[in-house]
Amino acid sequence: MAKAKENKIKITLVKSVIGTIPAQRRTVKALGLKKIGSSVEHEASPAIKGMVRAVAHLVKVEEI
Repeated sequence: MAKAKENKIKITLVKSVIGTIPAQRRTVKALGLKKIGSSVEHEASPAIKGMVRAVAHLVKVEEI
């Protein structure tokens, strides 16, 4: 049985990490985001969704 292809999501950093707690800064870095306006694409796995939820106030998410 073939595994169903997971959806991809595009994550864009829209707010600065200055003033956020260190755990949120590490989460943003772990997602691969660096500067405001930078974007990355990830599979929409439960781990990635949890990371996005933790920094939802800093990022914009679009389904691809």
